[in-house]
Amino acid sequence: MAPLDAAAKAAPAKAADKKRDKPVALVPNFGTEVHGYYLEDLEVGMTAVYTKTVTEADIATFAGVSGDTNPIHLSDDFAKTTMFEGRIAHGMLSASFISTLIGTRLPGPGAIYMSQNLKFLAPVRPGQTVNTRATVTDINHEKARITLHTQCMVGDEVVIEGEALIKVPTRDGNGTK
Repeated sequence: MAPLDAAAKAAPAKAADKKRDKPVALVPNFGTEVHGYYLEDLEVGMTAVYTKTVTEADIATFAGVSGDTNPIHLSDDFAKTTMFEGRIAHGMLSASFISTLIGTRLPGPGAIYMSQNLKFLAPVRPGQTVNTRATVTDINHEKARITLHTQCMVGDEVVIEGEALIKVPTRDGNGTK
């Protein structure tokens, strides 16, 4: 066999070896390894923060997913004629950062969002950074629920304020039922 023929036959084996050498993704066991705070770990006054800069892509994607194609969010020409004198992000896009914070930080994975009231106080514009904060204001141990004061800010200005009711897992598992 010629040296080139041998190399050609060996090449597929090397490619197969490379496939086997790839790292294997470790998928967490969501039942035992991924959880946020348990009700028993929470205290009134605990606070978490999530920060996100609202991009043009975020606004376009939110419009597509939600179906809210109001030109105040998408058209510079239209938005200039409104009371905001320019485009603004969807209010619910910024409010969704509260859901992100609840589901990933406080209380985190396993929490069930039960209700939320919101007051939209000022617009968020493309390129602005929204700082979202949630603070535990009440704990109901009997029902395994907490109340959170929720707030979104751009700089020092409160743009959204509200209150959320959250069901929280307990160590004995009764908080999830």
